[in-house]
Amino acid sequence: MGLNPARLIGMDDTINHCTDTGMNWNTETRYKLLLEINNAIATKKSREGLFASLAKELHRYFKYDRLSIILYDSDRQIITYFAAADGIQPGGVIAHKSRPLTNGAVARIAINSKQPAIFDDLRKYTDLRSVGELVKAGLTSTMVFPLIVRDRVLGTIHFSYREKPSALTELTEVLIDTSQQIAIAVDNMLAYNMLKYSNQHLQGEKEYLLANARETGRADFFYASRNMQQVMDVLRQVAATDETILITGETGTGKDYLARLIHEMSGRGDHLFIKTNCPGLTASLFESELFGHARGAFTGAEKARMGRFELADKGTIFLDEIGELPIAQQAKLLQVLQEGKFERVGESSSIPVDARIVAATNKDLRAGVEDGWFRNDLFYRLETVTITVPPLRERAEDIPLLIENINTREAADMHRSAPRYTSDALDMLMNHAWPGNVRELKNMVKRFIILQPGATIHADDITAMFPLPSQSPHQGIPTLDEAERGHIVRALTATRGIVGGKKGAAGLLGMPRSTLQYRIKKLGIQPTEYSHTRGA
Repeated sequence: MGLNPARLIGMDDTINHCTDTGMNWNTETRYKLLLEINNAIATKKSREGLFASLAKELHRYFKYDRLSIILYDSDRQIITYFAAADGIQPGGVIAHKSRPLTNGAVARIAINSKQPAIFDDLRKYTDLRSVGELVKAGLTSTMVFPLIVRDRVLGTIHFSYREKPSALTELTEVLIDTSQQIAIAVDNMLAYNMLKYSNQHLQGEKEYLLANARETGRADFFYASRNMQQVMDVLRQVAATDETILITGETGTGKDYLARLIHEMSGRGDHLFIKTNCPGLTASLFESELFGHARGAFTGAEKARMGRFELADKGTIFLDEIGELPIAQQAKLLQVLQEGKFERVGESSSIPVDARIVAATNKDLRAGVEDGWFRNDLFYRLETVTITVPPLRERAEDIPLLIENINTREAADMHRSAPRYTSDALDMLMNHAWPGNVRELKNMVKRFIILQPGATIHADDITAMFPLPSQSPHQGIPTLDEAERGHIVRALTATRGIVGGKKGAAGLLGMPRSTLQYRIKKLGIQPTEYSHTRGA
């Protein structure tokens, strides 16, 4: 039958100023009640704790025989108990499961109407679902109040009695005020639990990301050459600082490995290392990827999203192949580096960020500045410390160690036996130019693990599988960097390591001292090594 809440309110029209407890509901008493409820629940951090404190205070004033709070999910149209009801349990069972709103007739009336529903005699409404169980348990009256916050119905609170309370009109007025206070408390608790869950979820995600971000640790970077030892000495010195670092070197030399090492060895190692592939940042998505966006900022932005800088807060952001970044995007990146803050797309408020910057490139950025495709102000912002990674052909001593460790690790990952390399095979590999550097070497080792697990690898096996003869038709023709390095070394030898001045290498080579210093740094040359040599 259709039920109007007004028809259910069968109140005692005899108004007096006392309930069964003899309480005088004047302004002072009502204020005291609300204050005591607030004090009792202020520090509670769980549903059960909040409900227990509420029940204790409410029972002191209202002497109910049963108290329950029911939550309402408007999206799924279901109701569930906030916590186990206090007092009489209909059927002798404490209910916890969710149920459809249609199965909770008493709660449904208050939820749909957003008004109190007062059942002065439940025996008149046993045809309603759930009322029969209340009557069987000996309850005769129920007062139901919607819990409303910001015009949203959170659920209902139910006061049930064995005997109908006197002065229902006045009691209803008091409980309306009380339920408003309780609604705020319930809303705060739900928000607290949601935030707690979100934080736990984010912490779990962070731990996962941290675990995966450490996919390359210190034990994964192997070297024996003097060239790499010098690089690592510089790296250890700068890792403990927060300075911006630019890593240069050919493709495949392990620049991303070094970037991760810098992060792990720094004081930021417990925070995220966020790698950003600059060539993959299209102009349309550049700001959204790096700085994030607000919900509805553009078509398809169905929810707010954190950008890579925000994820890297307190950690490190690695800008890989920064030389590929278009000059228009370089200006936007520079602004963040200078100001230490950014705005999400679709928002006007700035978000501060504390992230260490490590960038890498296989291009000559100084030449890019001179040619106009790289901003000079961004270049100088990035070039606080530059680490140049030598190509594999300039550190042939590292090749046997790299093969040994890559071979062992990759074979274990594939659950295959590791091949064994003979001395003639290693000699051939050490004499190869390795244009793809360590990446090329790793791919070769993996291929032998797949195709010849556990086999002994000779030089002939390498020649048969790879077009990598020890003698190339172009062997003996140095690369441009090699030729330049040799030329500078000869000049330093002639000047006994002196770079500037009238008798320095810069004058001998006919170039400014600053330019020569940059080339020396880029090529990994140490002038002091030639300070005791004799000129030709």
